Amino acid sequence: MLTKQDIEAIAHLSRLEVGEDAEKLTEQINKLLDDFASLQAIDTSEIKPTSHAVPMYNVFREDEVRPSLSPEDVIKNGPDTMDDAFVVPRIVDTD
Repeated sequence: MLTKQDIEAIAHLSRLEVGEDAEKLTEQINKLLDDFASLQAIDTSEIKPTSHAVPMYNVFREDEVRPSLSPEDVIKNGPDTMDDAFVVPRIVDTD
């Protein structure tokens, strides 16, 4: 069990200001510590360790070559083009 003085010392070392909330914070942290202690009392020796709560699987599709648009078809969709490239406003000032 942590005391109010323990909480204030930890807060001081952490550069946190708890002020009038130190007593309430002490109760809340002690409740959490009690909850953790009850969890530690549970026998999990028969439980298989896991890294995720649900099974994980690969959701990527196969990498297959598929037909795509030609550069000419893509360029003709642009509002302003030059030499097979889109022309856009300058966004970096190099002066």
